[in-house]
Amino acid sequence: MAVWDNLTGQADAIAIFRAAALRAPSGTGSATAESSSMTHAWLITGPPGSGRSNLAFAFAAALLSPGTPDGDLAAARQVDARTHPDLSVLSTEGVIIPMKTVKEAVARSQYSPSVGRYRVVVVEDADRMVERTSNVLLKALEEPPERTVWILCAPSEADLLPTIRSRVRTVRLRVPSVADVADLLVRRNGVDPAIAELSARLAQSHIGMARRLATNADARARREETLRAALGIRSVSSAVNAAARLLAIAGDDAKAITLELDATERDGMLRSLGIEAGQSVPPGLRGQIKDLEDDQKRRAKRSLHDGIDRILVDLASLYRDVCMVQLGREQAVINRELLAELRMASAASAPAATVATMDAIAVARQRIQSNVAPALALEAMLVSAIRRPQLHHPQ
Repeated sequence: MAVWDNLTGQADAIAIFRAAALRAPSGTGSATAESSSMTHAWLITGPPGSGRSNLAFAFAAALLSPGTPDGDLAAARQVDARTHPDLSVLSTEGVIIPMKTVKEAVARSQYSPSVGRYRVVVVEDADRMVERTSNVLLKALEEPPERTVWILCAPSEADLLPTIRSRVRTVRLRVPSVADVADLLVRRNGVDPAIAELSARLAQSHIGMARRLATNADARARREETLRAALGIRSVSSAVNAAARLLAIAGDDAKAITLELDATERDGMLRSLGIEAGQSVPPGLRGQIKDLEDDQKRRAKRSLHDGIDRILVDLASLYRDVCMVQLGREQAVINRELLAELRMASAASAPAATVATMDAIAVARQRIQSNVAPALALEAMLVSAIRRPQLHHPQ
């Protein structure tokens, strides 16, 4: 099985990376004309959920495999487990990537590959580096070792410094179709085709979110509750109450993602330290436990922010649907299961008011990214979503 088989909707990008993987490193063979564009640094851009990280690790597996552009099973398994000796992964579960982490990755990138053709460094969410941290990475890209390849992932080129953009080759991904994502869920996760289509459509082709919706009925229920809460706003007080409820839903979703992972990580660390379940932690080891708890708190904060942002994306799809109904384009509706409610909402306002609400959602996303209190940003946004049903009085 080729390393590209679990990717979907990115045939052009796969062709570029597969051709690049054909090239042998300097001194070990000759490159074909097709693959002469192999370079030491790549940037994969695309909207959230387009599969940037999946493509980056598939390319890494192809580069780390012994001479085949479709990858080798052993190398692919090591890359999937993040245990390949020539693979370094630079990622964060916090809001930003710390400079210390980048410096460590830059130092490792100077080593020669031990078993593979290359040493590969994958930087997930490269847009989460502040400028000072990006400058550390820039030095490594300016003078790269001959056998080291950097693969950066970010939503767009504009999220990185111009000096970094000038030193990488950019490959842009497109949004995969709903059918492509649904087919992937059926093939890779064994999801029922009807649930796969529903999840891919509601996630708007976001692969990760579609997988979560397809495999977690509670996540689908929380999403529906979010949309119904927004559709039920009739006054300022109901807007404030809805904002509080949306925050609670985002918190519940974040806890569902992080709690089990936190417990697994803590148990694993205690076992590695030789501490039995229920045994008190010796004073000399409490610092390591404290570091783990701090990392988990940062991850929880990011998970909550990501959950709030996802709710805002879902609300944007809701009011887009309202606008489509108002313009007579019901066949383009995403949330088809709420069509009756969408018709009622469309009758309670003009298209201009619906567009204003969509603009307010975009402003709320920007405010939350700028560290405005989420409750205040949501309340301000939801006030614009007040809809009062029209009452028809007899003549």
